[in-house]
Amino acid sequence: MTKFRPCIDLHAGSVKQIIGGTLSTTSESSLKTNFTSEHPAGYYASLYKEHNLTGAHVIMLGPGNDAAAREALAAWPGGLQVGGGITEQNAREWMEAGAEKVIITSYLFPSSTFSQPRLSAILAALDNDKTKLVIDLSCRRKDDKWFVATNKWQTITDFELNKENIALLSPHCSEFLIHAADVEGLQRGIDEDLVKKLAEWSDIPVTYAGGGRSLEDLELVKRLSGGKVDLTIGSALDIFGGSGVKFEECVRWNKEQA
Repeated sequence: MTKFRPCIDLHAGSVKQIIGGTLSTTSESSLKTNFTSEHPAGYYASLYKEHNLTGAHVIMLGPGNDAAAREALAAWPGGLQVGGGITEQNAREWMEAGAEKVIITSYLFPSSTFSQPRLSAILAALDNDKTKLVIDLSCRRKDDKWFVATNKWQTITDFELNKENIALLSPHCSEFLIHAADVEGLQRGIDEDLVKKLAEWSDIPVTYAGGGRSLEDLELVKRLSGGKVDLTIGSALDIFGGSGVKFEECVRWNKEQA
């Protein structure tokens, strides 16, 4: 059944909520930030642990975030997923640092094309245990379709989100994480079409992020997906400076679904 999944987005060592489409691989001047927390990453990890909000993801948006990510993992060992710059060289290291699962993103798409050898290498580094792996297929719209977007969501790959490609990847991971980058951080509502399609295409758990702005969006995702897709709400949450939904309401929602 659909549940609320929390996040810890890290940028330059701080917990932030960023408008996803403004992230850049070349310049920080275009970056638009909704919120920068006075609290460290470990504070949020402890908060999620206190309320047993499982499946939370820690995303490192660029360099300078390793220490903050490790702080979060130390606050809740085995309770958080971590992504951002994960490769076959460091996947095991992050698991040993306390991650429940690692999330792979841009590394799977060198030269904007999916690489099966890289996926196999990541799995080998995890002892071929797919339960430790989440594949991030964060995407942008193009020609009324969705394509995986890498490199801080600025590079649109040739990998289309569709039933065939989801079926290609699902045997190799335990779940998918999908940010709709075009609406990420805007608090203008979710991509309803994408949520419906994800429920149709995937037979493993999926977490959708992007545009969530109220408790009603949890009800909407539940209805659109038949309870198959989870929702992350970031910028609209009061703990991230938002006014659309209270953290305690999301905690209550999850308890009611259980």
